[in-house]
Amino acid sequence: MPTKVEKWKDEVYGNEIRDHLMEFAEEGWESIPEDEHDAWFERFKWWGLYHQRSGQESYFMMRIGTPNGVIKPGQLRVIGEVAKEYATGPADNPEFGDAYCDWTTRQSVQLHWIKLEDIPEIFEKLESVGLSTQQACGDSWRNIVGCPVAGKDKHEHVDAWSVAENLHETFKGDDDYANLPRKWKVAVAGCDEGCAQGDINDLAFEPAEKDGDVGFNVRVGGGLSRKEERFARDIDVWVPEEKTADLAAGMSALFREYGDREDRFNARIKFLMDEWGPEKMRRVLQEEFVDFELQSAGENMRDQYTYNTGTQDGHNDHVGVHEQQDGNYYVGLNVLVGRQGADDVLELADLAEEYGSGEVRLTQRQNIIVTDIPEENLEDFLAEDLLEDYSPDPSPFMRGSIACTGTEYCSLSIVETKNRQVRYARWLRDNVDLPEDHDEFHIHLSGCTASCAQPQIADVSLRGMKTRKDGEPVEALDIGLGGGLGDEPRFADWVEMRVPADEVPGAIKNLLANFEDNREERVVPEGQRGRDGEAVERETFRDFVARHDEETLSEFVDPEETSYDDPYMHNTKQTWYPYADGDDSMDASPAPTDGEGTPLPSDD
Repeated sequence: MPTKVEKWKDEVYGNEIRDHLMEFAEEGWESIPEDEHDAWFERFKWWGLYHQRSGQESYFMMRIGTPNGVIKPGQLRVIGEVAKEYATGPADNPEFGDAYCDWTTRQSVQLHWIKLEDIPEIFEKLESVGLSTQQACGDSWRNIVGCPVAGKDKHEHVDAWSVAENLHETFKGDDDYANLPRKWKVAVAGCDEGCAQGDINDLAFEPAEKDGDVGFNVRVGGGLSRKEERFARDIDVWVPEEKTADLAAGMSALFREYGDREDRFNARIKFLMDEWGPEKMRRVLQEEFVDFELQSAGENMRDQYTYNTGTQDGHNDHVGVHEQQDGNYYVGLNVLVGRQGADDVLELADLAEEYGSGEVRLTQRQNIIVTDIPEENLEDFLAEDLLEDYSPDPSPFMRGSIACTGTEYCSLSIVETKNRQVRYARWLRDNVDLPEDHDEFHIHLSGCTASCAQPQIADVSLRGMKTRKDGEPVEALDIGLGGGLGDEPRFADWVEMRVPADEVPGAIKNLLANFEDNREERVVPEGQRGRDGEAVERETFRDFVARHDEETLSEFVDPEETSYDDPYMHNTKQTWYPYADGDDSMDASPAPTDGEGTPLPSDD
């Protein structure tokens, strides 16, 4: 039998949700029948709206899709204005203030504290500059990800931005692909780095050469969530650039028809891939869903990938100053855990227009890139005061930090995340030294097993849990080690469970000390030596983890209290933010209704 979500979708879904959303917005929060909240909240996701957590009733998180992370000239300013005018919370976050934008691991934008009554005005402002929340969430095509500097990168084999843009324009709003069994995530790569992270997407296009032409090999079935991580698998298909949309249409239609609609846990293409295998996946795609002959895979370029490989052979996260193919420069700025104050967003919009073209790009590491800066403007841009907070040359612990939304707004999360990871990064920066040959180190903190912070592909993976310490319930984290991507991707090994949150920085400090003391060296064959000509190479952290068993790695972790003080230790399944505790009363809630449930004006 179809799930209840499928029944709700059968009644109303896709583009038609917008009309209902506008009616509810006009009539106010109370116009949504209480017994239909779950159904409408599920549908609203298709238009980029998630209802916030318990106690924040009538407030929504809004997600804005920016395909491939591209924010065109003029758009960043509108995003900042919407954040400042409509996404200001009723109290200050202790680290970030009361209004901010979250840059996400899928190169999109999230705003919080959105009132239903304000949505028509917000949509009008966004759409006036070509932005939309359409299909930013929901069971459909999600925001397409790729190399954040596609079309500008000196090292790309094919312009992936034109492909991503075409896919976005083809499938966003297309009713034939609007109602899928679950979300559909697509990545397009065109460069050496492999920063599109195709391995963890449902459908991935990766650069490959065939008969002298550069196009894309196709991989299917990647994903991380719910402890069911999978790397996308090769289905032995190569397509030229002009066939990518046709292939994508066939692949998503296959998922639409054969994906599981009776069990949402099982309703991802990765599980269908488990059941069928790559050969059947290719055969069904050919026989039922495309009208052209599929070509076998070409010579892939994965062996050139450098993104998140742990190789330490130069930065590949796009933070810093880099020359574009046209002779201008782009500058990647580190936005710690992806959260940037609204005033800072507006100031950055000014700087992007003053020194560049006004265009910025978002990365899957929650950072932001200012593009198209002429060489003569570069020095003055780098001297701007704003870059003291959003550095192009940050500490490895700052540039390597990623965190999901956490208990602040998310009902699934078990622990506080963004504020905590900010404090972790600062403490590690001030108290821990990486080995001299390691200038990148990734720490990802996810509040639950949904894996929004992509913890399984980090050097140190942190996953929210609960435990007891000194007889008291406290927030805790599982610790995994050694994940990453590249030509030979690997998921983290989970080696230590339910570590009290205040002992995690000490665990990382001890781990890195043990890494330094127990690394191996190898003689590099003469033909494999890099530009520096070094004959001896020391083991990378990722190789170090792969060499040891879980028991030994657990000993290396060695959790320990330190000078780090965690203010969120006892907020288990709560947050610093006020919310109604355990009852239906709105008295303790920041929601925009009075204690009697009467809606307040949307401009209150």
